[in-house]
Amino acid sequence: MNKLPVNLSKTDVALSHDWLTGMRGGERVLEVLCEAFPDAPIFTLIHNPSAISGIINSHNIRVSWLQNIPGIFKYYRYFLPLFPSIISGIQTPGADLLISTSHCVAKGLQKKPGSKHLCYCFTPMRYAWTFYEEYFGRNILKAIVAKPILAAMRKWDRDSSTRVDRFVAISHHVRKRIADFYQRDADVVYPPIDTGKWTPGGPRSGNFDLIVSALVPYKRLNLTIDAYKRLGFPLKIVGVGTELEGLHATASPNIEFLGWQSDAKLLELYRNCRLLAFPGEEDFGIVPLEAQACGAPVVAFGKGGLLETVQEGITGTFFKEQTVESFLNAVKQTASMHWNSSAIRANAEKFDTQNFISGLAASIEKCLHT
Repeated sequence: MNKLPVNLSKTDVALSHDWLTGMRGGERVLEVLCEAFPDAPIFTLIHNPSAISGIINSHNIRVSWLQNIPGIFKYYRYFLPLFPSIISGIQTPGADLLISTSHCVAKGLQKKPGSKHLCYCFTPMRYAWTFYEEYFGRNILKAIVAKPILAAMRKWDRDSSTRVDRFVAISHHVRKRIADFYQRDADVVYPPIDTGKWTPGGPRSGNFDLIVSALVPYKRLNLTIDAYKRLGFPLKIVGVGTELEGLHATASPNIEFLGWQSDAKLLELYRNCRLLAFPGEEDFGIVPLEAQACGAPVVAFGKGGLLETVQEGITGTFFKEQTVESFLNAVKQTASMHWNSSAIRANAEKFDTQNFISGLAASIEKCLHT
């Protein structure tokens, strides 16, 4: 059982999260915090209970006025320029410690006077600082309109970083961004992997490859589609997102879109795939570690946080350029190798939930007492 030190479990805590519209890596982290602080309210922009786990839904969840807009769960990203003012306007939580889990604006929630704010930072605001083309495309008109908006958001993101007493980064890769963009230092505590839930099964069927991802542009799934059209090997894609229709339209018959899947189904897929493909640049990447915990090798782009979580030749293969040719060569190389599932599993165990709890507890102690 994963536990916080007794003194911290009694701390009066509030949680802040950008939005609750699905269960991805950030929400997995939030789940662990919800279990550690069962009485903590959660402050967020919007909340779709049907897409969120029971663990998170069991908390008192306080939302912004965006929640009342029809169709908001589908179109909330169109309101991105308003997010900073909206989060700043949410009523200040009364807790002694605010923990924000932030990749956009959650860290901008105002704390009460005299309290402390620890930000578990997935990344400085990704939309404003990095992956611009992957999110907004190369449309010149869009670029002209977006330029002053994103400049204002970068200023707000940098200015609101002063509301945080202590930063904790999800990787050394993100720690460097925090230093570059905020001129702040950060602890590094890797996100948690539930290695008790994600476990190897019996012999792997190995008759398909797997992607588990949000279907959004920066994940670079178009590259994978083009590669597997040439490869012809079965590929199963788990996930939903804005790119689903376009990806489906260009896919070949060997590529199957499974949509959202339960953890039980994901476990079956992780246990039986030949490999997990991960073509995008990530700040950390929980999915590749879930797959490794189940003994599956990973084909990953050799940049960003995955350099800290995948061991080349032991738990997976890196490709150096985000091109079809480079990716395809890595897939073929991985498929031709013999992999030791026990060694792959052992790497994932370094990122077990209790290691996350222990590391974060140490950062919370420092935040409260400095």
